[in-house]
Amino acid sequence: MRNLDTAQPPTYGLWKQGLWAENPALVKLLGLCPLLAVSNNAANGLGLGLATLLTLVIANTTVSACRTLLSNAIRIPAYMLIIASTVTLIDMLMKGWLPELHASLGIFLPLIVTNCLIIGRSEAFASRHGVLDSLHDALAMGIGFLWVVLVLGGVRELVGQGTLFDEAPLLLGDMAANWPVQLFDSDHGLLIALLPPGAFFTLGLLLACKNWIDIQLNRSSLNSYPPLIESEPPVK
Repeated sequence: MRNLDTAQPPTYGLWKQGLWAENPALVKLLGLCPLLAVSNNAANGLGLGLATLLTLVIANTTVSACRTLLSNAIRIPAYMLIIASTVTLIDMLMKGWLPELHASLGIFLPLIVTNCLIIGRSEAFASRHGVLDSLHDALAMGIGFLWVVLVLGGVRELVGQGTLFDEAPLLLGDMAANWPVQLFDSDHGLLIALLPPGAFFTLGLLLACKNWIDIQLNRSSLNSYPPLIESEPPVK
């Protein structure tokens, strides 16, 4: 059987896995509790995604830099200490500078400490690779989680109340004053999209879309190759 994989730089593979092939939200289904709970609008999704991305970057690079100094007996507690310290710092900064968004995210912001995505990447990747590769892995996985929660929040907000980035000024201040878009009156929206069942329905649609795209891409890649064995003319 022909190997259809082409040689790619290691960094390319990390980004491909994080953004699509091994997306933490759509493939590994990690961090679903905050993903589903606070993605009722695009601004909340963007805020949670950025907080998770920043936590991943700091945790991965720190764990990678300290991996040779930690014994196996204390590595997991040390990872949790690094992650908890990072999340606490982000929580305090957000509470001081973005109090309204902090209140909107609620308990799900400090619960990033228990997100399986963070501890999983620290243990599975950062503890076994260098700082640069761990940084690329954190950025890829973090951005992969970010775009999913952003799309999820945007779709729910759009279907539920007819707006997009209505609460963006809570996250970015005056620079996002012109971001909100009103496509139709909120009275014509589907309320269920803003409720917990809407999060499950929308995530299911995103999973279906990703699987369909993967199937189409696989078919295209197979059709782009010539047949393995050329057919021979019949013997007369």
